Amino acid sequence: MTSEANWEKVAAGKRAALAESIPTQYRIPQDKFPPESQLDVTTWPRESGWLTESELAITESTASDILEKIASKAWSAEDVTVAFCKCAAAAHQLTNCLSDAFFDEAVQQAKALDEHLERTGKTVGPLHGLPISLKDNFNVKGKDSTVGFTSLVNQPAEYDATLVEILRRLGAVQYCKTNVPTAMMIAESVNNTFGRTVNPLNRKVTSGGSSGGESALIAFGGSPLGVGTDIGGSLRIPAACTGIFTLRPSFGRFTTQRCRSGLAGQEAVQSVNGPMGKTLSDIAMYSKAIVDAECWKLDPKMLPIPWRAVDPPQKLKIAVLYNDGICLPTPPVTRALQETAVKLKKAGHEVLVWNPKLHAKAIELLGRMFVADGGKSVEALLGVTGEPYRPEMIQYKHAKELGVYDMWKLHTERSELQRQYLEQWMGVEGLDGILAPTTPYASVAHGDFKYVGYTGVYNVVDYSATSFPCGVSVDRAVDQYASDYKAQSESCQAAYDSYHPELLHGLPVSLQLVAQRLEEEKVLAMTETVLKAIRS
Repeated sequence: MTSEANWEKVAAGKRAALAESIPTQYRIPQDKFPPESQLDVTTWPRESGWLTESELAITESTASDILEKIASKAWSAEDVTVAFCKCAAAAHQLTNCLSDAFFDEAVQQAKALDEHLERTGKTVGPLHGLPISLKDNFNVKGKDSTVGFTSLVNQPAEYDATLVEILRRLGAVQYCKTNVPTAMMIAESVNNTFGRTVNPLNRKVTSGGSSGGESALIAFGGSPLGVGTDIGGSLRIPAACTGIFTLRPSFGRFTTQRCRSGLAGQEAVQSVNGPMGKTLSDIAMYSKAIVDAECWKLDPKMLPIPWRAVDPPQKLKIAVLYNDGICLPTPPVTRALQETAVKLKKAGHEVLVWNPKLHAKAIELLGRMFVADGGKSVEALLGVTGEPYRPEMIQYKHAKELGVYDMWKLHTERSELQRQYLEQWMGVEGLDGILAPTTPYASVAHGDFKYVGYTGVYNVVDYSATSFPCGVSVDRAVDQYASDYKAQSESCQAAYDSYHPELLHGLPVSLQLVAQRLEEEKVLAMTETVLKAIRS
């Protein structure tokens, strides 16, 4: 890529190449396209008649059920892969969720898996034949990982990310990569290369970010299971915007080695990756498979902690974070918290209130960490093609670089904050977890996502967390602000201004359950207990 290259031409060329990579048989016929006025396109796969009944049976199944069907030879890996390639192609045409598609290669990989099963009578591994979508930053040899930058177009990876290696070894099929925001540092998936991903539940609102291509693809039905990343909420926010499940693990459980980063070398707050899916059991199944693969034998930063089975606890002690003191959740999220707390109490669990006394400091530290290089990482990648800053990235343009001494002081502040948060937690005897909003919103109109504090604090302390749909949906008749509402901050006022109950009506609301560091097994088990209380 030369400095004379025009970013707009590069971007247009990449989008054209992506469109061309979708095989003709996977392109939606003109008479099958839903009208622009149809906001919820999650019903389209079944209503359109474009997918066959057998393809719908596959794409509407859970990942765990698909694996069972393939292992028993009821379904072939090839048929499963073809069904998801076709549905993913449709998802992209309706939501702009992909950044790369390599469907023909995926089908060949699936055929090889079928041949192995037929020849040996055994599966390759616990993910045999399961198509797994990947966020754009996961390097797949021979494919671009642009993370939204035009300067990284047509620079195919020379190696696979370590997680990609492991997934292939476990039998998973790689078939597509999904869209992200510029540098993966915005809570909405939009960039100058691919444009904006929309929410398949309502195309006028965001699917979140930075793993918003993943969340849109999964919610539409184009992926049974995907992998995203999280440095400030980038798994949990998009999962919440689309009503799916995810796990944000602590650093050291799932390998991040050899992935591309928009802020390469930034380790004051560690990026992690985790699964996104339709069910909690699929999230747990994937997590166990990855840990059982002993990635610490390939990645020196991983911790040699085997998977520790945890039964769903019968009684929980949960602290509820109703308000972090910075940004009051919008009315449907507040109602979801209140109703869930009542259901937990009725189920016999102990519920108390969490004091967010350290949250403002944590969020302030997180913001300083992200721009500590003075925005030089972003500027260097934009400058190659003359690509402009998007409005969402303007803070990187005006950032001031910290020197080594100031960066060390920032690390010291972070470590002290982590100590204080642990001290507060341990001060509540027997506390199992914190129930909190995933975001202040169910979702927002495009461009309105302004606050990531509810997720970001747990990146700073590196705690394990799930995001899950709690059974509450936005109700325009019920979910209104109180007449005496007063904003707590500019972020709070922005949330108030962006709340449009008519637009959001019917969208699912998600909550976040937080455990302590490296308690992935426990937080999954606790989430199962919470869901049981909700459903009872």
